[in-house]
Amino acid sequence: MAKHLIELTGLCKTFDDNEVLKDINLYINENEFLTLLGPSGCGKSTLLRIIAGFETPTSGTVSFEGKDLSGVPAYERKVNTVFQRYALFPHLDVFDNIAFGLNIKKLPKKEIEQKVRKVLELVNLKGFENRTISSLSGGQQQRIAIARAIVNEPKVLLLDEPLAALDLKLRQGMQLELKNMQRELGITFIYVTHDQEEALTMSDTVVVMKEGTIQQIGTPTDIYNEPKNAYVADFIGESNIIDGIMKKDCLVNILDTDFECVDTGFSENEDVDVVIRPEDIYILEPDKGKIPGTVESVIFKGVHYEMVIDTGSFKWLVHDTAKYEVGSQVSLFVKPFDIHIMKKS
Repeated sequence: MAKHLIELTGLCKTFDDNEVLKDINLYINENEFLTLLGPSGCGKSTLLRIIAGFETPTSGTVSFEGKDLSGVPAYERKVNTVFQRYALFPHLDVFDNIAFGLNIKKLPKKEIEQKVRKVLELVNLKGFENRTISSLSGGQQQRIAIARAIVNEPKVLLLDEPLAALDLKLRQGMQLELKNMQRELGITFIYVTHDQEEALTMSDTVVVMKEGTIQQIGTPTDIYNEPKNAYVADFIGESNIIDGIMKKDCLVNILDTDFECVDTGFSENEDVDVVIRPEDIYILEPDKGKIPGTVESVIFKGVHYEMVIDTGSFKWLVHDTAKYEVGSQVSLFVKPFDIHIMKKS
């Protein structure tokens, strides 16, 4: 069974009259890659800063390996932080940037050299010891920032949107490198991002946040396939979110049409939110599906076509590998398992 490394209990944080964190309860396991995901202003970076010791909670506790961290300063915590701005020292070369923390600890010169060379190999920058910071690309600077953090062998690495400044292709490559690095190091990563693709790609656990509260905690698969509410469904990937009426267990009415589903536990005729992913909708010939519609727009996305199907009272976003011409008459069908019912937000 995984060991709880960090536990946050009843955590609240208020700046002036603005409550940015509201009763956060969360545990983080040893060797876990956990991502705090949400839009700007949802409190994810504040939560990270509290774990790091840069902010003090208004109430609640942070414990590390069972020990309350209240009053423990940042430099005494077994964590290191990598920020969006890498904060490298421009007057020092790569070696001295990475070795900075080790020199402060006054480790033997030979040990420092071994540790620096080892982490340079880990971040794929072997031989860069004598390079100046200004000669490095953005991606290389980001790796040096990570190397400087992990050379101190922290139990936890905190990463606050560290890939945000990189271009798309480099960012995608670094996502995989970071995940591999975490596996190889065997340490806990707590990662902050507003990018849902980044969260789904790298994480063992995703924590979706909104306005200082946790909306859902789960694996990337759970979060995507079984969102707890319409907010999570809308934030993680694209969704069709429609008003529905739960006629009875396993039967929902959408746009005056009854659909079989797999959800139970709702009241009869309860108003619900219905979430259907664009890739889970089948486009059929007219009269073959459940709801008739007209193709309003078609965009080629590389692996699929993204289409808007107008059914009169709702415009559906649909992904399909087959192209349907604008103006075509079609009908839509959804399998019971792909219809997600949730309580009204």
